[in-house]
Amino acid sequence: MPFSFLRLRRRYKDIIRLSQILSVFFKYGFYQFIEQVNLARFIPFRKRILEKFPYIDRAFPERLRHAFEELGPSFIKLAQILSARPDLITKPYADEFKKLQDEVPPFKFEEVRTIIQQELGAPVEEIFREFEVRPIAAASIAQVHGATLKSGEAVVVKIQRPRIKEIIETDIDIMRFIAERMERYMPEAEFFNPMGIVNEFSRTVRRELNFKEEARNLNRFRRNFEGHRYIYIPRLYPEYLTEKIIVMERIYGVRIDSIADIERLGFERTHIARIGLEAYLKMIFEDGFFHADPHPGNIFIMPDGRIGLVDFGIVGYLTPELMESLAHAFISLVKQDFDTLIEQYIDLGFVSEEMDIESFRREFKADLMDFLVPLYGASISEINFSEYLDTLTHLAIKHKLRIPSDFLLVNKSLLILDSIARELDPSFNFIEVAEPYASKLIRSRYSPGRLYERARRNLDEFTAFATATPRQLRLILRKTLRDELNFKITHLGLERFIRDIDRSANRLSFSIIVAALILGSSILTLSSVGGKIFDMPLFGAIGFLMAFVLGVWLLISIIRSGRL
Repeated sequence: MPFSFLRLRRRYKDIIRLSQILSVFFKYGFYQFIEQVNLARFIPFRKRILEKFPYIDRAFPERLRHAFEELGPSFIKLAQILSARPDLITKPYADEFKKLQDEVPPFKFEEVRTIIQQELGAPVEEIFREFEVRPIAAASIAQVHGATLKSGEAVVVKIQRPRIKEIIETDIDIMRFIAERMERYMPEAEFFNPMGIVNEFSRTVRRELNFKEEARNLNRFRRNFEGHRYIYIPRLYPEYLTEKIIVMERIYGVRIDSIADIERLGFERTHIARIGLEAYLKMIFEDGFFHADPHPGNIFIMPDGRIGLVDFGIVGYLTPELMESLAHAFISLVKQDFDTLIEQYIDLGFVSEEMDIESFRREFKADLMDFLVPLYGASISEINFSEYLDTLTHLAIKHKLRIPSDFLLVNKSLLILDSIARELDPSFNFIEVAEPYASKLIRSRYSPGRLYERARRNLDEFTAFATATPRQLRLILRKTLRDELNFKITHLGLERFIRDIDRSANRLSFSIIVAALILGSSILTLSSVGGKIFDMPLFGAIGFLMAFVLGVWLLISIIRSGRL
């Protein structure tokens, strides 16, 4: 019984939140979408008639950005993840979502005290010698405070927002519900893979909500950069670690984009750009584990000239195969070897099985040549790497390639780093620094150890295939002889067709009712039955009024749908 009550209570809260979300979408002019996914019943009738649309004259991407911003942390995070997926949502939407800032007002210090007491089992004063009331930074999931431990060590304390996990879990349920209806009622949404987007968002944000996961990331980065001359990863204090609190060593320094401060400290800007980029190239081409949120607020230049990295909630992983393919694609790009580059895209799984491979090779190569041929005479120092990546993203969208999320995280990180490096040194060239790392990875592919490992893996796969195939063929033959072999056929768009017919039939029935009310009211008016109002029979006047209201409602519904 208590379980049923809790489930009912959560469902009630979900419905309230769903109504809020749909109301915001409606406010920004997305009624047609709401109707398409058959959720218009959650918009109150009064709101449908009286709502004003202040942003209706603006472009769809801008209106959607404003809607996500108003809907809060979950949707801001979703937009930030989608901003790195122009292959799914197209470039205009991705560019618009990049404008969303993950900065919100801080929550009260009394709540900070309460969370620390609950999570660490002791009040603030017993754990810290000093604790700064004003946060250093406040974002949608957590905020960061400066503090000093009893031992005198300066630290930062990252504290999760109150009830943020419950809020995000509710929103994930609703996103999944809306995504299911998009796939059911909007076959054209299949290209965007709504359920895949929600699942990717769910995995990413749940990892970010668990600070123990961030602690594991931090420790792995410390191992990877242990003893590094120029890169510093802050120390973790595991005794103060929970899912909602993480305490790390405080790094003092200036932001990497603070040019005036870097010059004031006497550091060479080109050197800073190079060591920062080399650190990320090491992560991508050697470690297969990289910091996926390298915005300037997470990279500091310390007083001794080292670069300190912070915020390890968002990371990317690359398998050895993906690292090698990425290196090959990079080298092919630099050498204008179009055929090898296309082969790497096919090996990476970017090309769907339904696509005509030969047509793809021919058309993609033609587009690559249109872009790259003008650069044949340019030296490496003249090539703008960000333009390369931007163009390749455009081509991926044009040819409907399926790009893995971790590959796009690499793309996003490198674009940010290229921008920072050029801000530090306008003449800085990304390709010149990156090429040796990619070449080294490719050479290591042919080392005896790697060749042996690849041969062993291929042999294991062949053995598994040879063992499983006879059993699977026997199973298929047995089902065929027993007449148990079934084929599943999916009717694409059939449900939407039925829904549209159902809606049309409902509107037609509604129109007949309105016509019947008008006809009946006219007969009652002529018969002069009953009392009168405004010199009209009362029942006739009531009938005309009902017909007017229902007719206006029907007209508004048709206009809102955009199918007048």
